[in-house]
Amino acid sequence: MSGADARAGFLHRRAIVEAIVLSPWLLLPRAAPARQGASNRDDHAAPRAALIAELREQSRDDTGSATRIDPAVLAILARVPRHEYVPASERKNAYENRPLGIGYGQTISQPYIVALMTTLAAPRAGQSILEIGTGSGYQAAVLAETQAKVHTIEIVEPLAKQAAQRLRRYPNMQARVGDGYYGWKEHAPFDAIVVTAAASSIPPPLVAQLKPGGRMVIPVGSSFFTQTLLLVQKDAQGRVRTRQVLPVRFVPLTGGP
Repeated sequence: MSGADARAGFLHRRAIVEAIVLSPWLLLPRAAPARQGASNRDDHAAPRAALIAELREQSRDDTGSATRIDPAVLAILARVPRHEYVPASERKNAYENRPLGIGYGQTISQPYIVALMTTLAAPRAGQSILEIGTGSGYQAAVLAETQAKVHTIEIVEPLAKQAAQRLRRYPNMQARVGDGYYGWKEHAPFDAIVVTAAASSIPPPLVAQLKPGGRMVIPVGSSFFTQTLLLVQKDAQGRVRTRQVLPVRFVPLTGGP
């Protein structure tokens, strides 16, 4: 449903971004417990730190722009284990700043895109957040780390079940199978909505479920080559304004009318 790709060296804010986020992920076995006397070494600590340093340097170049990443979001990415959201064959690449194949013809999104969309959504503790397109569960996990109440929807039932199992570690998370085009009315309104697939236009049900003062981050466009990541904001009077952030390439949002 979504995914990300970008040129090698990854992403300058002026680059075309391919951000395919919604995707299935393979249920991974738990790591075996460490042998008695062995240290609980994190073999992924160094590459994860290198990724965060890369994103921090890029964000420094973007100071004052719409594509600047919040340092607090970088701190979250520094502790979310991206390697647990990719198949074993891709774990060695888990902290490269690029999308990775995770099966079912889909990918896990580029860390830059996850960080940028989270920054734009600006979730805070106690807020109610809707994510359309659970996919691998990685974006949902990043949102949950802010201590917001996260509601995430996946249209493909087997993927929704896998993601729900992976995300059980978060007590502030609810996941279900469903058509995200129509949102999750029972839990509306939402302080922020994050959509991880491209719609041909902004879905009216999602606008209706956004709180006054709320923010929605959504890619919009009719083809892979004419999409734009939008920040949609609703003011206290319910008026909606949009801001173009950068060109992107997402797979289409499925479902809807």
